[in-house]
Amino acid sequence: MRRPIRIANCSGFYGDRRSAAREMVEGGPIDVLTGDWLAELTMLILAKAQGRPDGVGWARTFLPQLEGVLARCVRDGIRVVANAGGLDPAGCADAVRDLAERLGLDVAVAHVEGDDLRGDVSAISPPVGREPVSANAYLGGWGIARALQAGADVVVTGRVTDASVVVGPAAWWHDWSPTDWDALAGAVVAGHVIECGPQATGGNYAFLDEITDRRAPGFPIAEVAADGSSTITKHPDTGGLVSVGTVTAQLLYEIGPPAYLNPDVTTHFDTITLAPDGDDRVAISGVRGTPPPPTLKVALTASGGYRNTMTMVITGLDVEAKAARAEELLLERLGGRDRFDDVEFDLLRVDRPDAPTNPQATAHLRITVKGDDRDLVGRTFSNAVVEQALGGYAGVHTTTPPSSASAFGIYTPASVPRAAVEHVVVLPDGSREVVADPPTSSDAGSAAGHDAPAPTPAAAGVGPTRRVPLGTVCGARSGDKGGNANVGLWTRDEASFAWLRDTLTVDRVRTLLGPEAADLPIDRHELPNLRALNVVVHGLLGDGVASSTRPDPQAKGLGEYLRSRLVEAPVRLVGPVQDDARGSGSPA
Repeated sequence: MRRPIRIANCSGFYGDRRSAAREMVEGGPIDVLTGDWLAELTMLILAKAQGRPDGVGWARTFLPQLEGVLARCVRDGIRVVANAGGLDPAGCADAVRDLAERLGLDVAVAHVEGDDLRGDVSAISPPVGREPVSANAYLGGWGIARALQAGADVVVTGRVTDASVVVGPAAWWHDWSPTDWDALAGAVVAGHVIECGPQATGGNYAFLDEITDRRAPGFPIAEVAADGSSTITKHPDTGGLVSVGTVTAQLLYEIGPPAYLNPDVTTHFDTITLAPDGDDRVAISGVRGTPPPPTLKVALTASGGYRNTMTMVITGLDVEAKAARAEELLLERLGGRDRFDDVEFDLLRVDRPDAPTNPQATAHLRITVKGDDRDLVGRTFSNAVVEQALGGYAGVHTTTPPSSASAFGIYTPASVPRAAVEHVVVLPDGSREVVADPPTSSDAGSAAGHDAPAPTPAAAGVGPTRRVPLGTVCGARSGDKGGNANVGLWTRDEASFAWLRDTLTVDRVRTLLGPEAADLPIDRHELPNLRALNVVVHGLLGDGVASSTRPDPQAKGLGEYLRSRLVEAPVRLVGPVQDDARGSGSPA
């Protein structure tokens, strides 16, 4: 049995901190340097780049990051595994070879391909409508494991799952088999925690008072043991915090039901156990896995047309009447709503009565249009907004000059039978091997095959309450899953979780989220082992981040909005009123 493998993350998205690769390689001992450069939006960005003259379909930022550390990695035997290959992993691998030659280094490079389905979308379900600019199946970690086994120093992949860049190295290091379900599930959890970089080390964390080291958070490390258990940590003398809370927050990020479907294993998040393991160290154990589903997830992106947004500023009195007048004049000038595929007027009220400063007396009327006519959506629309400067409401002005239209994309989640996808690893010697599928189960999402979580004790009598923000009791982290928004909420003790579980019903969530969620399906999942709830709001983001017209198109702030809403919480959990005019002190 080998010691735990130390896998370090240096990128959570395309555009993350460029210095992170060097920080992780030079900050202490690691065995594998990984990173995530891909997201649903990134695939659309790369497709557009690939279509330009001399454009490439891989993440360009990866190469300068690698250039700064490649010599050290070769010297210290650190393997590099990156999904930066995007839509052209072979091209990215060639670029790595060219870099190594320029640096005078002997580097064995492999890559994983087969995820790109643009050549034949016939097997995808539901049937593909718009012609996709990208169509990628999510592959697992076994191609990566085989490349490392064959001696690759650098492994470049296309669209593998975010966790696969951890699962593959762990499976190689510990010589796991494709049916070591619990070990693989543990590695998926470790990969899910570190995939977004410093979000596991205090970044975007709800409880700011817990982070005493206020420097920029260091990037995370997963020490994955032979049984799949792991410890999450970071290099010494780096900023941020690794705690049960920061790890819990990341575990709840962008997930759905507790049965987390992965190409290699179904991981049951309701079996995860977390425990502190020293300063900036959290142990993860008890994770159970069952066979994965017979299909693979597919991400489709297609061109959706053009969109444009202009913002009109409304100051002082009669805000709603002025907004109505602006809408009336604009639609008259443009010939009505029917000329566009979509027109949205959003009045954002941040003004206050008797404001002490001019900016504090302003509201924003945000107007977004979509359509296939680039000129109409572009300058015709934005010029019509600006034309109100002398003929609109009192005090009219805009936040920007007239603007041109920009293309937007539509994201569609789908699936494909595994038989329609050929998962291929191209080894350092140029030979190609097809990666076999693991055993699968059509019942992958069920609870069968693992122990049910222990029930949470019933909440004690509510007793006296006071009106406080929901975030007084719980933390939250939110994000996007295609057109759906996910909000994970967790508490720091069992009593608070028992109250949260009983209080935050689907209907209560709908009420707290307000009008935009009023008619949308909402799923609610309990994870008592994490003292957490996971809420999925279907359709909140429309056709995904590239198309959404919400001011927060990835729902990053949705969790904090939910935490800001006032609720009646037990005094025994939040303390008595202390000169707080909002506290009711009323009985339940």
